[in-house]
Amino acid sequence: MDKYYELLKIINEVDGITQRNIAKEVDISVGKVNSTIKSMISDGIITVEFVGRKPYYRVTEKGLKELEQKITENKMEKINLYKEIKKVNQAVILAAGYAEEFSVPVGLLELENSSIIERSISMLRAQGIEDIIIVAGYKKELYEELCKKYGLTCVINDKYKWTGTMHSLACAEKYIKGDFLLLESDMIFEDRALRYIINKSDRDCILITAESGSGDEAFVEIREGSVFKMTKDIHQLNKIDGEMIGITKISYEVFKRMMDQFQYNRNPYLNYEYSLLDVGRIINIGYVKVDDLVWTEIDHKKHYENLVNYVYPRLKRKELEYKTQKLKEMLVNSAGFNEEDITEIIPAGGMTNKNYKATIDGDEYILRVPGFGTEDMISRRDEKFSAEIANKLELDTPLIYFNEETGIKVSKFISNSETLNGTSAKREENMRLVTDILKKLHNSDVVMNNRFDVFEKIQHYEELLKKAGGYNFPDYNEVREKVMNLENILEEIGYEIKPSHNDTVPENFIKGPDDRLYLIDWEYGGMNDPMWDLAAHSIECNFSPKDEELFFRLYFGGEPNDNKKKRILIYKICQDFLWSIWTNIKEAKGDDFGSYGPDRYNRAKENLIKIYEGVK
Repeated sequence: MDKYYELLKIINEVDGITQRNIAKEVDISVGKVNSTIKSMISDGIITVEFVGRKPYYRVTEKGLKELEQKITENKMEKINLYKEIKKVNQAVILAAGYAEEFSVPVGLLELENSSIIERSISMLRAQGIEDIIIVAGYKKELYEELCKKYGLTCVINDKYKWTGTMHSLACAEKYIKGDFLLLESDMIFEDRALRYIINKSDRDCILITAESGSGDEAFVEIREGSVFKMTKDIHQLNKIDGEMIGITKISYEVFKRMMDQFQYNRNPYLNYEYSLLDVGRIINIGYVKVDDLVWTEIDHKKHYENLVNYVYPRLKRKELEYKTQKLKEMLVNSAGFNEEDITEIIPAGGMTNKNYKATIDGDEYILRVPGFGTEDMISRRDEKFSAEIANKLELDTPLIYFNEETGIKVSKFISNSETLNGTSAKREENMRLVTDILKKLHNSDVVMNNRFDVFEKIQHYEELLKKAGGYNFPDYNEVREKVMNLENILEEIGYEIKPSHNDTVPENFIKGPDDRLYLIDWEYGGMNDPMWDLAAHSIECNFSPKDEELFFRLYFGGEPNDNKKKRILIYKICQDFLWSIWTNIKEAKGDDFGSYGPDRYNRAKENLIKIYEGVK
């Protein structure tokens, strides 16, 4: 703290202190004290009152705020223990604890012909970390056998029943030689978590992710780019920046300081993260945040069942996503690009499929890789036919390559473009662009290779749901009967069949820098009633009645007649019903869509009432 604030601090603490004594305490001249005090009075930092000839200084509210800010800043300052970055060559896995519901340590629970901890060992070795220490306790002989099998170091915490994780870590002290990764044995996570934390420049850092809602979260608050607080008590935090999941990188220097503090420990249940945080008061503890990481911990049988049935299948699918080299091979082998010209491949989102933006010889492209299991839902042959038609009509971005066997597609990326969303799609200028491109498609004389028949799709998706071992809603059969009868109502009122996109979510409309609109992703393209596309866009953009009125007027050039309105409502019902089944299929395979499926199903039921009341 500089002399100015030292002077202000002592004035605040010592009532009636003289300028001479201030000079002595702060170690500056009396003349400097006098001039500083005059400046403080002028700036409204302090006031002065005289009792007789003796001055009494008082710090004002403004002065207190400045003093408080300075003290806070000093608390946030950290020292730098090191300047060089060191490679992590060692890992410690804490595996001493036990859960009463299991007959073996949690880390040794079976996971696809192996065990949870063996998966962690394999992932560590894939990152070049061979020196692995396992701290065992409960049924230590099982871990001793495992360590012999893999050539690992086994350390025993005989006090595991009465100690926390810091004691377990301390048991490994004499085997720790440098910077290391610290893992917990009762958790499973994507392998990319290790890559992220290993490659982080901070030698001390924790991995955090979005809150899991498990009820046992270790919440984290970040300040000034550093870990400020960790606690399981949500009431202790000003803000929640994430949840610590049990993957930590610790430098040897910080570990030694943790051990220096631990030698005075009188609380045997201390956990390592709080010891790390104590050291972090003067040393920067960084973090890596991965919001969409698939992971779970296992504390009891329900956790384990959830892991086996849902989390692990989902995790495997994510890990099977094509890696950069594999993506390069696709671009080279399929589209004929030269590997040396591929300078960057980065994820570009996608709900059903995985999209990547590839920079090749200075130009940008989108590589689409079909999502897991999509081959059951989508005909790539039909999609290719529709995409080629869209290119001929200049509706989509230029198509470079399409493999109808694998579904791999390469198309030009539109730089400086804007992807519409539910909000921007409500602007009149964007509505006009959308209706123009849809009319161009619907009014063209092209004939697509297939018919998009929603009633056939419903039956097909039901078969896929059964195959996936999933379930529909309790009153599904009753609702289904009413939905399927909508086909008869359509036959009675009449409808049209024209080339359609059939998936007009706002994200499939890309607005180029010249205000040209592109309609992408033709997976569901096929001959259908054009009212389907209008219904889909209205639903997916969450149009209000007023938004919808404007949208329809722009498309029809006026108010649509009763026939078109009824068809649009019927197709809204069909879409909500169909995509609710789609959601159940995806969730049966391990994905989590929250309330998306039930919400659409319930909306279909509400609109069914409107249709059948109208029919009567």
